[in-house]
Amino acid sequence: MPGISDRGSVMPASPIRKLVPFAEGAKKRGIHVYHLNIGQPDIQTPPAFMEAVREADIQVLSYSHSAGFQSLRERMAAYYQRNGIDLGIEHLMVTTGGSEALSFAFMACLDPGDEVIVPEPFYANYNGFSVASGAKVVPITTRIEENFDLPEIEDFEQLITERTKAILICNPSNPTGKLYPREALEKLAQVCEKHDLYLFVDEVYREFVYDGKEHFSALNLENIRDHVVVVDSVSKRFSACGARIGAIVSHNTQVIQTALKFGQARLSPPSLAQIGTEAVLDLPANYFDEVKAEYVSRRNRLVELLREMPGVVVPEANGAFYMTVRLPVQDSDDFCRWILEDFSHEGATVMMAPAAGFYASPGLGRDEVRIAYVLEESHLEKAMVCLAEALKVYPGSTLAAAELSEAQ
Repeated sequence: MPGISDRGSVMPASPIRKLVPFAEGAKKRGIHVYHLNIGQPDIQTPPAFMEAVREADIQVLSYSHSAGFQSLRERMAAYYQRNGIDLGIEHLMVTTGGSEALSFAFMACLDPGDEVIVPEPFYANYNGFSVASGAKVVPITTRIEENFDLPEIEDFEQLITERTKAILICNPSNPTGKLYPREALEKLAQVCEKHDLYLFVDEVYREFVYDGKEHFSALNLENIRDHVVVVDSVSKRFSACGARIGAIVSHNTQVIQTALKFGQARLSPPSLAQIGTEAVLDLPANYFDEVKAEYVSRRNRLVELLREMPGVVVPEANGAFYMTVRLPVQDSDDFCRWILEDFSHEGATVMMAPAAGFYASPGLGRDEVRIAYVLEESHLEKAMVCLAEALKVYPGSTLAAAELSEAQ
């Protein structure tokens, strides 16, 4: 039998989805699973999306332009302009989700063997994109005790080699919910200008910023306009994850034109999803007020319940709808499997994402999990009851071991 490619062999499995068989097994046993493992919000997709698709007068569902419908690109450009970012349709390209946007950015800007410095923990699929493109992720560690603040700029510079071509951040962060302020972006800009690096910024969650803070887009870094490549998506913003519509955005038109060549190879983004996306991009800005208020309420309740659990460390999270927390366990991979396979409370259990898969440095994140607060508050509360009860009886609990040691 022919062998599998080296690339396929080293392609990492998703830490977000690899526990699906255990969740499916729990459901077959009649156990309800609260899914906090994946960023699939239960917020209703705006009705305008599906109405636009239903009302489209289409006789033949044809390809679109490889860069996306011009009308959609014009609406995307108008969205950015409303947010104080001056760009035109030549500065963006519609992609099949934010994932494809980042893949195209890697392939347009990086050669095999080039290095990208990424603060960890980071969105786990960045590892997959790097393997697929032949680039190398070079992690720089942020720590839960420091609320996942970016390391000092000197720490970034120590990692720069002749193969370093870019720095990549997600702002606000998936998986930590960390919002990087303008000052942090400006310091990264100085490094990128000094060493002639790209700054890739995943801004998918830019609308979801809380506690009176404001998002600062890397596209407004005037001194490195041609270095900045932004990844965007409507999946999270409008709770339309299945639409798979994103964008790669840059003032550097050479990057966009190069990405378009990869876009031509995949032909076009999905036409029906582009029609629906056009409709929601015209929604008034206050659409997000209610959505943000809902996420803030969920986050606050989640933090409250987690901090009641002995041994759980909960950092500050000011954006997106994730947080990475430390649990009193030896191995969160084992715990997340165990809670699905061997535990239930009142007929239910909870699914989370083990955090080790969000790190590139071996051994880090083994006592952490990512929790996505994408369920309504009543379900979130029940999920936290399951978690609290599970931590009391889990055989690998470090809390129980610490208490035993103190007793002796």
